[in-house]
Amino acid sequence: MDNWEYPATDAGWVSSGMGSERITFENDEGQTLAGRLDTPGGDPRGLALFAHCFTCSKDTLAASRIARGLVDRGVAVLRFDFTGLGESEGDFDATSFASNVRDLLSACDWLTAHHAPVDLLIGHSLGGAAVVSAAGQMASVKGVATIGAPADPAHVRHLFEAHVQEIEREGSAEVSIGGRPFRIGKAFIDDLDAHDPKDVLRSLKRPLMIFHSPLDSIVGVENAAQMFEWAMHPKSFISLDRADHMLSDRKDADFVATMIAAWSERVLND
Repeated sequence: MDNWEYPATDAGWVSSGMGSERITFENDEGQTLAGRLDTPGGDPRGLALFAHCFTCSKDTLAASRIARGLVDRGVAVLRFDFTGLGESEGDFDATSFASNVRDLLSACDWLTAHHAPVDLLIGHSLGGAAVVSAAGQMASVKGVATIGAPADPAHVRHLFEAHVQEIEREGSAEVSIGGRPFRIGKAFIDDLDAHDPKDVLRSLKRPLMIFHSPLDSIVGVENAAQMFEWAMHPKSFISLDRADHMLSDRKDADFVATMIAAWSERVLND
């Protein structure tokens, strides 16, 4: 395994070859979050931060395959588990969309301190909405890419709509998402309702690339159309044709990585 270092005397990356390193960092609550830093051989062309989908982890097929595809094309990628998910500490029922954004900011701070500033933000599903919201607070970010993202984070309410009254009454409720039990807290719902996605997209001030499948049965493609309408130029939309929401076909994930890598050539050099 090759470890990357941020030299004390000179800004830049040091590596002896391609590698994948397990890392940890603290969020703003002092909880330890787990991540994986995938790195190419030689100096990377850029550094991307990847946000996984709702109730997922850094090790989903989409996250791992897109990261590997970008590394193969010279872009280093950090993917990590949001608070309360995967290998990260914390209680999921105490998290919210806003805490996801803060986790991204903590990851950005760690990368800047230990390696280099973040160049690209990439988010899958609700992670796509999170990176759009986080971008405005990361001065180094030069471009944002979303994959199957909802135009409004509140879109995820449909996953637990039948439990909303119980959550409002009891403060939380256990719901089944993707066949797995999760406890959703009232703070999560309140935070979703407080978010203004239209204003966030209009004030993004970063190149935006939107990936979406017209056959996505989890987050409909009309969300991509709404995001494209709200966002200012430069913006791009790429159809994922027959892909499913989770990009379970390796070819779809590799296509996304190829397109982001090609797009980043212009974004990183502007």
